[in-house]
Amino acid sequence: MKKFYNPVKTVDGVGIINNINDYVGARKVLLVTSEGFVKRGLVDKLKNLLGDKLVYVHSKVASHPEVKHLKEIYNTVLDVDFEVIVAVGGGSVLDTAKALAVYADNQDFSYVEGLIKGSVEKSGYSLHPIIGIPTTSGTGSEVTPWATIWDMDEKKKFSLHLPDLFCEYALYDASLTYTLPEQLTLQTGLDTLSHALESIWNKNANETSTKYAVEASKTIVEFLPKLMEDFTGENSENCREELMVASKNAGLAFSNTQTSIAHAMSYFITIQKGIDHGIACSFTIPLIIEKIFGKFDVVDASLKAIFGENPIEASTEFFKKMNVSTKFEDYGMDSEDVENLKKSLENNQRAGNSIIGIDELFG
Repeated sequence: MKKFYNPVKTVDGVGIINNINDYVGARKVLLVTSEGFVKRGLVDKLKNLLGDKLVYVHSKVASHPEVKHLKEIYNTVLDVDFEVIVAVGGGSVLDTAKALAVYADNQDFSYVEGLIKGSVEKSGYSLHPIIGIPTTSGTGSEVTPWATIWDMDEKKKFSLHLPDLFCEYALYDASLTYTLPEQLTLQTGLDTLSHALESIWNKNANETSTKYAVEASKTIVEFLPKLMEDFTGENSENCREELMVASKNAGLAFSNTQTSIAHAMSYFITIQKGIDHGIACSFTIPLIIEKIFGKFDVVDASLKAIFGENPIEASTEFFKKMNVSTKFEDYGMDSEDVENLKKSLENNQRAGNSIIGIDELFG
């Protein structure tokens, strides 16, 4: 029997960030965000809303949080007297907040680094509560118990995965995505689609996770093209609100399954070729559907519910409509690169979640 579990309290609503005090209560706040939100005035807004409860702001989170940068941030906030973290941003901000939330008596960042790299036991730690406020429709980190951490010097991707590393609250305010740039909107939307689909062709899938995944995928396939075709049109805000709901549903789906082979491939592609994550984890979707369709009744039914009677053709057309290539060579990958990609998947835990193997995919 497979069980579904997710303890995060989710709240949806345009403008919900204005009610931040309802979720913070009387606690002292560490705000984690990125510089873009300083420029947009959101940090000043939160300062006014939170008042004296806001004891520290870290607003220099960069894309793809790296171990060496986390060490600097962690040591900066180590002596800050805070009781809850408010994380406002995309996946990098939320993942950074999760790393900052972990602490243990008489331990410094080396202990957290050990948890990230798997060199210490997952015991003896405590966690600061987190209020996650995603500003993209794509990360899912606000409802999962892990954080993606990179070491670009070692060319490795790590996952800080603790069983209780869930946010206390996830607040979904679609208005925070209204000004998201076109390419970032596309990338995060495709990341959401990958999260959802990967939880379907997954050994850890269960009935509830699949329901969330199908609903999320259907919404992305319908509303992402509408938004990209008329990016600033009168229906753009409604599209973004739908995509935010899809992101939540996809996050709930893969919070129980983890991702699978498309994400496993993406880490190699991002590290070796510098391809943005949302593209790297999604452009292989039609290939996977081509190899998987017709082999598993439950998966087939889900894919038909999302794409129609011919999921292979429909998924390929979807990516064409998004102007996203589904060919390895268009991302600078020759036959040698593809062979190295296949090798990188050997004994890869995320690839191991897939209900089809590496040889089947590339056969």
